[in-house]
Amino acid sequence: MNPQVQNFYDPATFTFTYVVYDHDGGHAAIVDPVLDYDPASARTSTAAADRVLAFVREHSLIVDWILETHAHADHLTSAAYLKRETGAKVAIGRGITQVQERFKALFGLEPEFATDGRQFDRLFADGDTFAIGELQTRAIATPGHTDDSLTYLVGDAAFVGDTVFAPETGTARVDFPGGDARKLYRSIRTLFDLPADTRLFLCHDYPPAEREAHPQSSLDEQKQRNVHVGGGADEETFVKIRTERDARLAAPKLILPALQVNIRAGELPPTDANGIRYLRLPLNQLGGEA
Repeated sequence: MNPQVQNFYDPATFTFTYVVYDHDGGHAAIVDPVLDYDPASARTSTAAADRVLAFVREHSLIVDWILETHAHADHLTSAAYLKRETGAKVAIGRGITQVQERFKALFGLEPEFATDGRQFDRLFADGDTFAIGELQTRAIATPGHTDDSLTYLVGDAAFVGDTVFAPETGTARVDFPGGDARKLYRSIRTLFDLPADTRLFLCHDYPPAEREAHPQSSLDEQKQRNVHVGGGADEETFVKIRTERDARLAAPKLILPALQVNIRAGELPPTDANGIRYLRLPLNQLGGEA
C-alpha cells in the first residue's frame, strides 16, 4: 500500500514537513516538523506546527509517529509540542547518541543531560520496520550529512531528509561534526538502488526566484541531473566537489539554537533558577575566523 502525502513548506527555513497517512480517518506520521523561532527575540511559536495539526484534525487522523530524519541544524523541531498534542511517539536514527555526545560537550550542557537517546521514544537502526496504520515502513540508514541521518521508506515514498536536494542544488553539506563525504556518497548510492518508481520527498528546497519550492523528486531526475552525484559521478569526484563547496559555506544561521533543542527531541532547555530558559552560544567554534 502506498501512502498519501501532504506537504507543508516553511519559507523561513526552506523546510518541508510531511503528513504521511494511509487514508482519511486512518493513521499518520509527521515527518520533520518545524518550531517557529525568531533569532532576534529568541521567541518560539507553534504556528507552523498548528497548520499541520489542523490538517490532521480535518482528516480525522490518528498520529502514530513523529519521525525525525536527523537532528536538524537549520530549524528547531516541534516534535515535543506535537507529541503532547497527539500522543505520538518521537523517533530518530540510533546515531543520535553520537550527535548528543558531541554537542553536549560543545554547548557545555547540564551534567544530567543524557547522551543515550532516552529523550526519544524510539531509536531506529538500519533495516528496522514499523507500521503507520496499514502502511509498512522501513528505516534506511543514510549517514554522511550527520551520524543519525535516516531515510524512511513508506510504500513507494522515501523521506530522504538532507541526503539530496533538488537536482540543481545537489546534496547536503558534510562539514558538521561527524559529517563524512564518502559516507554521504555511499548513502546516496543506496537510495539510487531503490525501485525506479520511488518518490523522493525532500526535507529542503532552495528555489530560485523563477519557481516555487518543490517537495518531490524522482530517482531518475537525481541520477541524471543532480549536480553533485548525477551522470554517474564517482566517489572521488563527489568528495572533491563536496569538500571544496563546504569550505566556502557559512554556518547555518540557526545551527546553535536548533541543535540545543533538537538533541532534546524538541524540548526546550530546563529553566534556570530565575524561571527563564536559556540557549548557550559557544564563541568562535563554528565557521572561519572573524
